[in-house]
Amino acid sequence: MGKNLTKRAEDYSKWYNELVVKADLAENSGVRGCMVIKPYGYAIWEKMQAQLDIMFKETGHENAYFPLFIPKSYLSKEASHVEGFAKECAVVTHYRLKNAEDGSGIIVDPEAKLEEELIVRPTSETIIWDTYRRWIQSYRDLPLLINQWANVVRWEMRTRLFLRTAEFLWQEGHTAHATEKEAVAEAEQMMNIYAEFAENYMGVPVIKGTKTASERFAGALETYCIEALMQDGKALQAGTSHFLGQNFAKAFDVKFATKEGVQEYVWATSWGVSTRLIGALIMAHSDDNGLVLPPKLAPIQVVIVPIYKGEDQLDAISERVAPMVKELRSKGISVKYDNRDTQKPGFKFNEYELKGVPVRLAIGQRDMDNGTYEVARRDTFEKETVKGDEVVAKIEFLLEDIQTNIHNKALEYRKTHITEVNSYEEFKEVLESKGGFLSAHWDGTAETEELVKEQTKATIRCIPIDAKEEAGVCMVTGKPSSKRVLFAKAY
Repeated sequence: MGKNLTKRAEDYSKWYNELVVKADLAENSGVRGCMVIKPYGYAIWEKMQAQLDIMFKETGHENAYFPLFIPKSYLSKEASHVEGFAKECAVVTHYRLKNAEDGSGIIVDPEAKLEEELIVRPTSETIIWDTYRRWIQSYRDLPLLINQWANVVRWEMRTRLFLRTAEFLWQEGHTAHATEKEAVAEAEQMMNIYAEFAENYMGVPVIKGTKTASERFAGALETYCIEALMQDGKALQAGTSHFLGQNFAKAFDVKFATKEGVQEYVWATSWGVSTRLIGALIMAHSDDNGLVLPPKLAPIQVVIVPIYKGEDQLDAISERVAPMVKELRSKGISVKYDNRDTQKPGFKFNEYELKGVPVRLAIGQRDMDNGTYEVARRDTFEKETVKGDEVVAKIEFLLEDIQTNIHNKALEYRKTHITEVNSYEEFKEVLESKGGFLSAHWDGTAETEELVKEQTKATIRCIPIDAKEEAGVCMVTGKPSSKRVLFAKAY
């Protein structure tokens, strides 16, 4: 199968769009702005979901499910929240269709208008906090640590598969606490869990930080985030965690009785990651030959391709391979033995290279005679001949080494694409010539932030958690600044 992918250096955006489709991850659907996630793409999401779910449960969270529809009146109870999402909402106004009297087809029945419009959830804070009012009465009910795996709708006009679609899959955590300190600790903990997942499973290095006031989640007092850098020098927000204060508790009258019997409002957080992580995975590691997947999240970690003439040779190879496949699977390694007779080995090699399978084994008659396998790794394209009794250990080593190698490669790219700049002219020059993260002093005002965004399309991605205190002056206004922030163009 000819890949015929556009080169990243020619047109990175086109390369990405082609790769998502050609690698069988997703495709556009008949519904404008929505995607169909195909089995191979969904298998990656399932592996992400499974690992994150373990990490959430290890920190005391439980899964629940809340309605897709939110009464319009709920959304309007928290002013900044509704303002933040109003322009993205899909609204249900009627509940029935009927055949038109003139026979022209189906129409909305004008008699079936809802008494109150329903919003298709863009996020679930409002419906969940209405529910929490019934669940929380006393300090004994706290903390309440709930996560939901769901779909949401945010009406996007300009869409791109995985990165920005009108409907997407995600998880959203919503927690309630007795004290401000506990809620802040929860929000920080979830940022750290997202960072651990990105680094150790996705192989994507991230910078932890907080958002500026203008970039915060609608209704949050603080937004924590992890920011990743893609191979084209643009940033991608990979996950967010929000300290919501008591805003939603007050809007929905969620109080609890303290040990002293005093009624107080609870403190809240929310946090989420979405199928956008698949886009991050693609753009952080993949190359001009196709996907490069971290072994921990690859749907197929090892593929075995037999090279044979006739049924007898295939039967002999299959018999030789079977115990090894069984042993690998017993170790939790996902293996595919591709004995299809409808495609030639060259086609299969190309296919699995495109799909980013980390390790490929080939076995032909010469290998049968010598008791060996040809072993190839996807990240570096290196091949070697390995003895049959050493191949399982070799595969285990390669899966770990590939995971480490692709992370280190992405980390090295990021290290060389964080640039300290001290003047606005230098900022604009580096942004256009090199891209990446630009570390610069900022005067802390929304006006300066907006000016930079208007003039350069770069935004403040985060104020790094580990940003060191250093006296400086804003690169735009010359006003005092106590630390550097990270700017970048972003997805």
